[in-house]
Amino acid sequence: MEGQEKVYVALGNQLQDGIKTLEWTLRKWRFQPISIVILHVTNSVSVKDYVSTPFGKLPASSVSDVKLKILRKLEQEKIDKILSKYIAFCGKARVKVEILNVERYDDPIHMRMLDLISGLHMTKLVMGFLFMKSSSWKPKTIISGLLHIHQYKPESCELFIICGGKEVFVKGENDKKLSMGDDQETMVARMKDRASISLIIGSIFGSRQSLPALSTRNHPSNSENMQWENSVQEIEIYMQQLCSNADSENHHEQESDTSPQASPTDATVLELNRNPNLSIAEKIESLKIKVREAHQRLQLKKKEVQASVDRRLKAEWAISLCKRRAEELEVQIKNEVKKRIEIKKELDKDKDFLHEVKTDVEESKNKLNSLIELRPELSRRLHISKMAKACMEVQLENEITNRAEMVREIEELRRERDVFQRRVEFCREKGDVRMAGKSSSDELSCCLREYTVEEIELATDNYSRNLLFKTGRGRSSSTTVYKGRINHDRVAIKLQVINPDDGLPRENFQAKVKLISQIRHPHLLAMIGYCSELNCIVYEYMHHGSLQDVLFSSPENSVIRKCRVLTWHDRIRIATEVCSALCYFHQARPKPIIHGHLSPSKIFLDRNLVAKVGGFGLNRCYYDESHVGWDIRAFGVVIMNLLIGRNLVDDTDCRGLVQALDESAGPWPSELSQELAGLVSRCLSVKDRPNVDLKMMIIMEELDVIKKKADDLVAKGYGVKIEGRVQGEVSNDVPSVFLCPIFQEIMKDPHVAADGFSYEREAIGEWFRTGHNTSPMTNLQLKHTILVPNLTLRSLIRDWHCKRSLTYPH
Repeated sequence: MEGQEKVYVALGNQLQDGIKTLEWTLRKWRFQPISIVILHVTNSVSVKDYVSTPFGKLPASSVSDVKLKILRKLEQEKIDKILSKYIAFCGKARVKVEILNVERYDDPIHMRMLDLISGLHMTKLVMGFLFMKSSSWKPKTIISGLLHIHQYKPESCELFIICGGKEVFVKGENDKKLSMGDDQETMVARMKDRASISLIIGSIFGSRQSLPALSTRNHPSNSENMQWENSVQEIEIYMQQLCSNADSENHHEQESDTSPQASPTDATVLELNRNPNLSIAEKIESLKIKVREAHQRLQLKKKEVQASVDRRLKAEWAISLCKRRAEELEVQIKNEVKKRIEIKKELDKDKDFLHEVKTDVEESKNKLNSLIELRPELSRRLHISKMAKACMEVQLENEITNRAEMVREIEELRRERDVFQRRVEFCREKGDVRMAGKSSSDELSCCLREYTVEEIELATDNYSRNLLFKTGRGRSSSTTVYKGRINHDRVAIKLQVINPDDGLPRENFQAKVKLISQIRHPHLLAMIGYCSELNCIVYEYMHHGSLQDVLFSSPENSVIRKCRVLTWHDRIRIATEVCSALCYFHQARPKPIIHGHLSPSKIFLDRNLVAKVGGFGLNRCYYDESHVGWDIRAFGVVIMNLLIGRNLVDDTDCRGLVQALDESAGPWPSELSQELAGLVSRCLSVKDRPNVDLKMMIIMEELDVIKKKADDLVAKGYGVKIEGRVQGEVSNDVPSVFLCPIFQEIMKDPHVAADGFSYEREAIGEWFRTGHNTSPMTNLQLKHTILVPNLTLRSLIRDWHCKRSLTYPH
């Protein structure tokens, strides 16, 4: 039970005394929750011990093994019966009890008890006086053992000595007194007074008889069972008798010295001579009396001689015991000297070990001091490394800028190549330059790369759901788009499952891929490669997703793909870029290419918010010029979405567009917003028939005029700061290392993740909270999710903002 304190009670084999000790214990702690642990000595009989037999106590060596086994069994049954009565007595008082047997060893019982007190961490110990008697029949040993336990026990342990149901107190540490605490203070004994030991034991055990006197029988000097402790008291009594006999002999010698020295015969002759008148009968009678007296003295002398013989035997017996004891003490002294030598050796070893430890500590202190002295130098080197890293990052940014220039040049070269390709196709149809078509086909096969199934699976992490971008289903096919990484470049992988009954045959896949690869424009979604086995196409990756996600999705639903706010200037630029892509489609020869499904979901934004038109998949084909109106009408809806920032169900009502402008884009210039609203109205008025007054080239010319006006307004300082971004800010001027790979915004609190890339703390934290354990950049599993602040990058971003504020004042 919890809250109960253990009280250890040491009991002997006397049932009545044990019950009284338990009564005292229960009465002592009757108001406290306790549990009792009964300590009992296990008496294992050895050849040195005595056993109880019907003929008295006999040495164990004198009893046969069979009888010794029976005696042990009887003794154990007697002990078990006593212990069961102890348990039953405690059970009546409803106190939890357990038995702990104390094994007997060669060590004295008081030394064994001190080990148990320390080992069991005893705090309360009640010892019955007969507990010590159960292991030793010598009263002197019992008392000295109790005093030894009381003197050397830990201070945390309370010791209570109980005799006959009464507590025995120690009356002083210096005098070593025992006092049995009853009402009359019956007895006080000094351990130094040997003569009063018998009185103490008699009063304790209720016996008025004194200790047995030393027998006058001849003690066997060669007995192995005779020990020094068994005869100490007899030897003391014998010494007292010798002292008293010496005193009586001295007294007799003094009397004999004062009396006249004369022999009995001479005394008789003198007495007869002094009385010459005595008759012969009287003289004979007198002689008879003298003879009887002489005979009596002779008998007395014989008795004295016999007593002297007995005393001599006792003296020899005592001398033999003393010699044996002296030999034992000498052996013990030798053993003690050996132990002290061993202890000294161990102490020397401990001293050497301590010296080694102190030496190691001193060396560690010296090393620590050296490291402390090196700390400023290391800090200086770290600062130099940080500065070098900052310089390298600036150089890296320059390289990135150069790379962007090269990409733009490549796009221009691709555009020129596409123009050349269209010319070749035109010539092929006319049958003029067949060899030109062959060379262009070879060029196309060199520009595009065909990926294997293993490469696609590796790029999509075996089609992981964490990399799934979107899914869709059409009439003849279903599409699934994954985010992936090929050669450390992020890509979009579009898997298209074609229905063989309704869709295009598999053998036409290469032809359609070739057709799409020939369509190249800076604002068209570029194809990087393809996989014939999976019917998939690999596109360049658009970091900000679709225009629909940016305009219509709430920040709560797209925290991970959060984008910078599109200002009114960005929206005009995006409209111009989409219009240029549609113009490229409609100017294709020999027939125009019709997108047919233009919407904000088919317009994508890269990391710099540059618009690129996609969605012209494998099922696209050439249309007639009568279908050009589809794209013009759809483009009008896109401009309307850019103006109001939402998708109208009734898109024919455009009269309230100027009043419903999206406020998140900043303050729209009134003139430009009205011109865009008028352009929307004209585009939506176009039906399926072509309109000679309104073509994509005409719309492109009008948008170029509107964009030029917008650029002039921004150059003149017309703009507001929206969520840390200046309206009219050129996206290409922002170093890419300053942009968060997730939010695609300039970072305010950059932190380095386990993949080595820096992210906005809010973005990468939300990435982890949504269950991702992979890198947003490499798609590899992260070793941990610990984030480290990038203080150097934060300082560079702060300096860049300061320079921008001086260059573009608000």
